[in-house]
Amino acid sequence: MTKDTKTEFYDIDKITNTIICGDTIEELKKIEDETIDLIFADPPYFMQTEGELHRTDGSKFNGVEDEWDKFSDYNEYDKFCFEWLKECKRVLKKDGSIWVIGSFQNIYRLGYIMQNLDYWILNDIVWSKPNAAPNFAGTRYQNSHETLIWCCKSKKSKYTFNYKTMKHLNDNKQDKSVWDIGICIGNERLKGEDGKKIHSTQKPEKLLYKVILSTSKPGDIVLDPFFGTGTTGAIAKLLGRKWIGIEREREYNKAAQSRIDAVETLMDEVSNLSLEVKPPKVPMKKLVDKKYLKAGQQLYNKKGEKICTICEDGHVTDGEEVLSIHKMSAKYLGLTNNNGWDYFYINDNGIDTLDSLRYEYISKEEKND
Repeated sequence: MTKDTKTEFYDIDKITNTIICGDTIEELKKIEDETIDLIFADPPYFMQTEGELHRTDGSKFNGVEDEWDKFSDYNEYDKFCFEWLKECKRVLKKDGSIWVIGSFQNIYRLGYIMQNLDYWILNDIVWSKPNAAPNFAGTRYQNSHETLIWCCKSKKSKYTFNYKTMKHLNDNKQDKSVWDIGICIGNERLKGEDGKKIHSTQKPEKLLYKVILSTSKPGDIVLDPFFGTGTTGAIAKLLGRKWIGIEREREYNKAAQSRIDAVETLMDEVSNLSLEVKPPKVPMKKLVDKKYLKAGQQLYNKKGEKICTICEDGHVTDGEEVLSIHKMSAKYLGLTNNNGWDYFYINDNGIDTLDSLRYEYISKEEKND
């Protein structure tokens, strides 16, 4: 429900999954200390656009011309950012984290202020836009990226990072700090009855999906102090997280609420973070003894190449050495150590992993017990 409120302090349960219509700094002051798990902030960039922008065909390009992006000078902008960032730090739980997005106009100022407030920077993420708008005048390089700063509340914070989940979604490779995600276009872009976009800087859902999935848990409260048209709330609801939005523009609030109301929450192993659970400890020899594997059976890599043969004692041999699955996989990767459960496949089709047998074993043995 979209609501105006003038209460001195909010009951966190009552404002969860609502949009608070009001000034960001004043409304943040009404949230109690250390009640928020994750913050995503997309503040005004202070882009200082002067005059109209035109495409090469002469048509007008609608950039950011909104009043909420206008400040008298950098001193006013810095004071504004210091105040809302200070309040965000206060409401964050001790192990919470915050993402702040910006472009070349403001991201360095934001980073400076955040470090002065003793936030601890974990990463800066480059949001690379394959479909970014060109530099129509041809006077500069095309500005085709924005930067996200990810920080925890302090150097001692035990922040959430769902490493295994993000690795799984990145073709089982460690995810990197450059994200190729297109800007918000097509049906995803919210438009008014006049056919024009409602918000000039609506962020793509894929961007918020990665932010919220990677750094929160089901049931966590995600706060967006510059809620706009509600991308943060929509993705938080999709992933089974709670959300709070602060936004002063009523037109944005109305569009955001309708959008969020239409979202159905996902219930799958990705959103539930099932992949973050530690794998069961099952020795290779146990799988051989219980006939899940056979001595003499071949193991393959993902390409379907035959690597080694299983021995009676659970070790493997490639005809040259007898090693553990971990040392054998490391040998063929040219590494010192490697997780053999992830490297080996029991068939040459690159589908059935050796690791899956551990879970199959645990599942069946628990039923038998």
